[in-house]
Amino acid sequence: MRTGRPMLAAAALALVTTGAAYALGPGGAHAEPAPQQAAATAAKACPTDARYPKRQLRGVWIATVKNIDWPSRTGLSVARQQAEYVKILDNAAKRHLNAVFVQVRPASDALYKSDLEPWSQYLTGKPGKDPGWDPLPFLIAEAHKRGMEFHAWFNPYRAAYDASTAKLPAAHPARQHPEWLVKYDDRLYYNPGLPQVREHVVKVVTDVVQRYDVDGVHFDDYFYPYPGSGGTFDDRAAFRAHGKGQKLADWRRANVNKLVAQVHQAVHATRQEVDFGISPFGIWRNKAQDATGSATSGMSAYDSIYADARAWIKAGTVDYVIPQLYWPRGLRVADYRALVPWWANEVKGTGVRLYIGQALYRVGATDDPAWRKPGELPAHLTLNRKYPQVDGDVYFSAKQLGTNPMRVMDRLAAEHYSRPALLPLPKGGEARTPATPSGLRADGSALRWTAVPGARAYAVYQVPASGEQCAMSDARNLVAVVSSPGYTAPDAGTYLVTSLDRVHHESEAAKVKVSPL
Repeated sequence: MRTGRPMLAAAALALVTTGAAYALGPGGAHAEPAPQQAAATAAKACPTDARYPKRQLRGVWIATVKNIDWPSRTGLSVARQQAEYVKILDNAAKRHLNAVFVQVRPASDALYKSDLEPWSQYLTGKPGKDPGWDPLPFLIAEAHKRGMEFHAWFNPYRAAYDASTAKLPAAHPARQHPEWLVKYDDRLYYNPGLPQVREHVVKVVTDVVQRYDVDGVHFDDYFYPYPGSGGTFDDRAAFRAHGKGQKLADWRRANVNKLVAQVHQAVHATRQEVDFGISPFGIWRNKAQDATGSATSGMSAYDSIYADARAWIKAGTVDYVIPQLYWPRGLRVADYRALVPWWANEVKGTGVRLYIGQALYRVGATDDPAWRKPGELPAHLTLNRKYPQVDGDVYFSAKQLGTNPMRVMDRLAAEHYSRPALLPLPKGGEARTPATPSGLRADGSALRWTAVPGARAYAVYQVPASGEQCAMSDARNLVAVVSSPGYTAPDAGTYLVTSLDRVHHESEAAKVKVSPL
């Protein structure tokens, strides 16, 4: 959750995918897969261009808390809510983004039909009030229709954006279990030290993974609350009961680590293909606190909010991390140029994917000259290319996709996202080759083929003048990723079509020629 992010940022400163082989079928219209060995050989011989990565996650956070991004305000009609969401996705698709991280549980509430927690107030304006529809199937389907992954974003410990339970529905877990609560800084939190709290969070997440076609489960940077003016986070009773001789700080980190491990296990036990990842605060520890920390001097997530991302990465209890590197290059206390290599080194060789959280909301900010330069954010992506561990970026937040501050999204699209990209493959999973699209034909400029069972999407490439052998080595020739069997070719030429399964394995290619009209 990033509500109040400018304040927190200020506080922190103060304190070759293998190519597919293909063979021309009868009449040039139907796929005839060539051997896998030929594909591997072709891939090794093909150079790639770092400016056009074939696989890259390009995501955006869609915050619902306080109606930051969606819906724009409470009490909207179903049709208006749907139209606003579609507009966000269309803005994202226009820039070749391919993943959305949608906040479905801002504060122990639900933007979906749940028997475990009440309806979110950010739909109707009243906690627990039925909005008259279940938004989640629509939100997921619209993302998938555009070839995007859908990650359901949960806040694990926030119980209420209020210091009292009085306004909460009677069936709210916070009212049913007041012994779970800790009041801090005029808000209510579930006590991370209680096993019952961890069990409840795991149950809530598991329920969504069981009932909805999500691609990922996502936690943000909020674990124990950020230091504020609320005095002491009073978990003394839980510490006495469960601390078992540990130091308080170590016990708190262990509580978070246990929840992360339990959620990871539950997600994969329920549906193996669903990812679980976290977007931690951008500084794990500073070198002044730990010689293996980053060359920074801002707030430490390890020490201040008891979030130990290094432990999750080492234990393999996350599938990806998205550190929120919301600072510009050259900032002494938290230099983007120092943090990217630090995180790249943390995930190196672990199988945990690394995406970078980008501060789109800061572009044009008047309190920092660096963010008033339209080239600052694009320069972050250019720097990322130096580190092969960086598999993509996620932007906070969706509102700025529409406002396009300093036309930065246009610049990102032109300089970095001029072509679509396939999503990264799962690391360490079983290699698969989906079925090749069959029946590929060209009716004028319209390409048609038979749907492949189990395919989530299809990739369409236009063969360049240099020939077919390396046409699929990177995204230079990738012209579209579509969710259904059909594409209108913009030009005459030869086209290749592959199928993609739900975890983005790519088939061998079918080939067809489009004649000049």
